[in-house]
Amino acid sequence: MDKNLILIEIKDMIGIITLNRPEKMNTFNVPFARALNDTLQDLDQDKEVRVIVIQAAGKHFSTGISLPGFKGKSAQELREFLLLMDEFYHTIPRMQKPVIASVKGVAAANGAGLVFACDLAVAAENARFGTTAINVGLICLGPAVPLARLTGRKKTLEMVLTGDIISAQEAERLGLINKVVPPEELEAATMELAAKIAKKSPQAVQTGKAGIYRMSEIPYHQALDYMDEMFASLSATEDALEGIDAFMEKREPVWKNR
Repeated sequence: MDKNLILIEIKDMIGIITLNRPEKMNTFNVPFARALNDTLQDLDQDKEVRVIVIQAAGKHFSTGISLPGFKGKSAQELREFLLLMDEFYHTIPRMQKPVIASVKGVAAANGAGLVFACDLAVAAENARFGTTAINVGLICLGPAVPLARLTGRKKTLEMVLTGDIISAQEAERLGLINKVVPPEELEAATMELAAKIAKKSPQAVQTGKAGIYRMSEIPYHQALDYMDEMFASLSATEDALEGIDAFMEKREPVWKNR
């Protein structure tokens, strides 16, 4: 893995990933995509990390897949290439720990998809988002998967088929991001959110993430039964009992399970 493409810092139980290809607007190529996916998996297994933040070096978050990567490949080679480019769409939902995108500048095509795939997202007021591949004769099918689950079919079709760029404020209105802040407050606001979650019971956070992803894939009544089963299992854990005792005793909990 080329460690220069993806920078890693661990601070106060938060794993910070920095996309570090600013001279190419953090576009995805093979080494970059591999490094990002490997780093996500490594931090998910790191016992010192409870929350993961993805931020970017340079002016823009990411403007998608590097277009030269599409050239000179057979159909099978393109399939393999795109599976790698889109691997994070599988990885992030399967991770135990929440992943927060911290977005500045442009997040376009696969870069927008990365934001949509993250569990939470904070954006600067001047950030912009677009599923723009249609503008170069391609189409954003990977980003469409999390996009459709966040906004529904009609808005997804509009964004994917027009390639229009939307503002951070519009992205927040659509439920694509959680919070919009002034650019100078982006880092602080992102870390504040990450720190808030990092202080919660790791076992409860991980149960909540797993359950919420799972319930979106199954029918309503089955989802309720599934979530009740997960809640019952969590309620029997040492950390759940510690949380209840700490609340009743008016003290800070000491979590044992990570």
